[in-house]
Amino acid sequence: MKNRIVVALALMATVFSYAQDKLTQNTIQGVLTGNQSQVVQLAEAFSEEQYDWRPMEGVNSVREALLHVAGANYYLASKLGFAPPADVDMMKLGEITGKDNVIATLKKSNAFVLDKITLVENATLNEEVDFGFAKMNKLAGLLVIMEHNGEHKGQLIAYARSNDVVPPWSK
Repeated sequence: MKNRIVVALALMATVFSYAQDKLTQNTIQGVLTGNQSQVVQLAEAFSEEQYDWRPMEGVNSVREALLHVAGANYYLASKLGFAPPADVDMMKLGEITGKDNVIATLKKSNAFVLDKITLVENATLNEEVDFGFAKMNKLAGLLVIMEHNGEHKGQLIAYARSNDVVPPWSK
């Protein structure tokens, strides 16, 4: 009986230790998952015709904003050491048209970046990375990925409201 208790406690300690091992990455991944889900819901709520809508000249359209998010997912992950999939041409992302194609591109980039977050090792979180727009540590880079998706979720909510599209989660 005593051996079983010791084994059970050892097993629980191992599980708890593993869960804590990537606490930061798992937390960021969880928040990002929620933001990404809502961005995809908004992308699906716009009509095909509304994908070309922009609030004014010189500002991204709905389509361009969604593809910007997809491209940024790949770009930021690449700066953390994770090259985009071989079939993703970063230089041609902005040329993708059609609601279904844009949503598929967004979903693929979302899955890619979510997978890569937990591959960043704790021991490397403080390593400096040059993201092109700023030098910061890897932890800050992970937070930028999360914040960037949240920023564009807000942008797309404003776009939706301007087009009489109600965000699906607020119906």
